[in-house]
Amino acid sequence: MARRAVEQELTRERILEVARHLFVTKGYRAISMRSIGQQLGYSHGSLYYHFKEKAELFYALVVEDFNALIRVMERVYTHAPGEGIAKLEHVMLELIRFGLEKPHHYEIMFLMREEEMLAYCRTEQARSLELFSVIVRQSMGLKHPETLKLTLPLTLFLSVHGFISYYIQDRVSFDEVKPAALSHIQSLLKIIEPPVIQQ
Repeated sequence: MARRAVEQELTRERILEVARHLFVTKGYRAISMRSIGQQLGYSHGSLYYHFKEKAELFYALVVEDFNALIRVMERVYTHAPGEGIAKLEHVMLELIRFGLEKPHHYEIMFLMREEEMLAYCRTEQARSLELFSVIVRQSMGLKHPETLKLTLPLTLFLSVHGFISYYIQDRVSFDEVKPAALSHIQSLLKIIEPPVIQQ
């Protein structure tokens, strides 16, 4: 009975939300299950109904955040108007929106500096980058050589990542930088379009 009451009041989502904020603002090592429980107003024992340990909680955050990013890319690519470059432009713009509207998510996903935590992120980063690579190749009708197919998606992703990383530290909203984001993406795609698009 007591366990059911705790599970109803202290949801997994609430724990993840508070833990995400603490991990980003104070660092993974400085945070314990006890401190997360205190922030929530519960004993740390209550957290163990949902997560066995802090590492499991952190990994759940990583998986949840990358799943959200993947859903965004799939939705935009499927439903964005236009074809080819136009679709890719929408996807890249939505990546920037995601990063700036969900800064704590993005920081955990891509900006954590602690080696121990990077291991939890690498697999999920690779999964999202693979989807982005598929979108780039399909959108741009990439020609050979094979190396271009491999390097161009990463180049585009890193360019978007750099844009997000630059603005995320100032906590600006996506709407504030949307014109600059669009200009950045369009300039980038214009530079690379001629050599890689089928005529």
